[in-house]
Amino acid sequence: MQILTPQVFWAQRHGEIFLRVELSDASDVDISLQGHNTLQFRAQGHGAKGDNQYEFNLEFLEPVKPEIHQKLTQRQVDIKIRKRDERWWERLTLREKKPLFLAPDFDRWLDESDAEMELQAKEEKINKISVESRVRKDPYISLKKGYLFMYNLVQFLGFSWIFVNMTVRLFILGQDSFYDTFHTTADMMYFCQMMAVLEVVNPLLGLVKTGFFPAMIQVAGRNVILFVIFGCLDEMQNKAVVFYVFYLWSSIEIFRYPFYMLACIGTDWKPLTWLRYSLWIPLYPLGVVAEAVAVIQSLPIFDETRLFSVPLPSALGHSLSFSYTLQLYLVLMFLGLFINFRHLYKQRQRRYRSRKRKVH
Repeated sequence: MQILTPQVFWAQRHGEIFLRVELSDASDVDISLQGHNTLQFRAQGHGAKGDNQYEFNLEFLEPVKPEIHQKLTQRQVDIKIRKRDERWWERLTLREKKPLFLAPDFDRWLDESDAEMELQAKEEKINKISVESRVRKDPYISLKKGYLFMYNLVQFLGFSWIFVNMTVRLFILGQDSFYDTFHTTADMMYFCQMMAVLEVVNPLLGLVKTGFFPAMIQVAGRNVILFVIFGCLDEMQNKAVVFYVFYLWSSIEIFRYPFYMLACIGTDWKPLTWLRYSLWIPLYPLGVVAEAVAVIQSLPIFDETRLFSVPLPSALGHSLSFSYTLQLYLVLMFLGLFINFRHLYKQRQRRYRSRKRKVH
């Protein structure tokens, strides 16, 4: 009987070698290891030359462990061998010239960098399982997730109402809608921004992993604009800047809050995730610019009305205008923009690095 060589496909990882022998209906399979690095294969089966006995020898580049794992299927013979030392081989065989019957297994093939990412992902998964097994499960986890889901749902509905209301009025009234924005949406905006104080409390209670300081900057900054600049000055309530501030705020939040809602139930919707981590890049700085315009427009009004002015001794003058405080606030506003922008950009990078690891 003629002895033939089957087609063999191979791939590797840092610690393993995979061989796929194209031999269907294989029988009398004999796989052995000679020495520390020579594999001998012999079997009866249907290969490229019909039903025959097929065999081959492979002298590996480096020593391997003696255990050989094999799996027979109707179409092929799968072989897995562990390397003695876990490292990447530049080729499979000791001889530089590759045997004619040997080819890469592209179904399993990874280059070294991809294999390192796969190994890192496996290690992270093992470490995560190990940590989770040691950490006591929080008995209130369902209650916490339910609270966070409802909070984000309420905020989403509130900001959606503001966004839709302003959009409809803009299409119906055009620019005239700019000047009564405060009177038509202020109550809902008051409610949403008072609720937003919980975003400062939640990190302190350990309910969310986001930082306390960035949340405090954003919530405090918005509340100064809403309650002090717009809420206390009737002259500001009819200005067009109110429309731009409210519209930019709601445009960001109608994507941010549903993203967090889905995160509470372990769901990731890719279009929403992209919007959440991309739209803020132009909208957040524009929102800060609109807030700065509102502050600048309010300065002469505070100087004229002396609202919130600090009384001074007669030798120093009558009072210290609140506008000086707002001028300092303008500087802090753009410092907060830098801090929050940097924080959000790092969040975006971590998010997409994590997703890239999952894909690989």
